[in-house]
Amino acid sequence: MKTKYGKFLTALSMMGLLASLNTVATAAHMSVDTPEIRAAAQNAATRSDHEAIAKYYEDAAAQLQAKVKEQKQLLEQYQNKSYLYGRQAQDLQSHTEALIRDYERTVKADIQEATLHRQMASKLEENHAAINKSPTL
Repeated sequence: MKTKYGKFLTALSMMGLLASLNTVATAAHMSVDTPEIRAAAQNAATRSDHEAIAKYYEDAAAQLQAKVKEQKQLLEQYQNKSYLYGRQAQDLQSHTEALIRDYERTVKADIQEATLHRQMASKLEENHAAINKSPTL
C-alpha cells in the first residue's frame, strides 16, 4: 500500500514537472518580435528610435541567456542524478536540450536584430553629421 502511494506521488510530480516544461517550451517559441516592436521598427526614423529598439532586443537576449544558464544547470542535474527521475530522466533531458536549443536560437536572432538596429542608428548619425557639415548654397 505504501509503495503504491509513493509511486502515485512520484508519477503525479513528474506529470507536473513535464507540464511546466511544456509551458516553458511554448514560451521559448514566442519571440520578442511582437506586432508592437515590429511597428516600432518600421516607424523608426531617428537614431534614438533605432537605439531603443536595439536595447529592447539586447535586453531580451540577456534574459534568455539567463534562462539558458538555468536550463543547462537543470540538464546537468538530470544527467548526473538520473536515478532520482527514474524512467522520465531521458525525457526530461531531451526536453531540456530542446529548450536550450530554442533559447539559443532566439538569442542569436535577437542579437542579430539588435546589431542591425545599431547599424541603422549609426548610419542615421553619419547622415545627420554629413548634412550638418555640408556647405549651404
